[in-house]
Amino acid sequence: MTPPKPVRQPEYEYQSLRMPRGTTRNAARQLLTEHAEYGHWELDRLRLFPDGSRTVRLKRRIIRQVRSW
Repeated sequence: MTPPKPVRQPEYEYQSLRMPRGTTRNAARQLLTEHAEYGHWELDRLRLFPDGSRTVRLKRRIIRQVRSW
């Protein structure tokens, strides 16, 4: 019997954004949509602070090529 191949977990890179307290929800949505469409980022975590500022953490998969020869 052959041993099973180990399954590699996907690796991610992260980017943090800070939005000041005057940022509207619409402006925040537009900024995150642009990052998702053009940079292939997805939302990992969003924190809304009591003063109204936001901290956003985005992630995207790192795709590594494996040589086949």
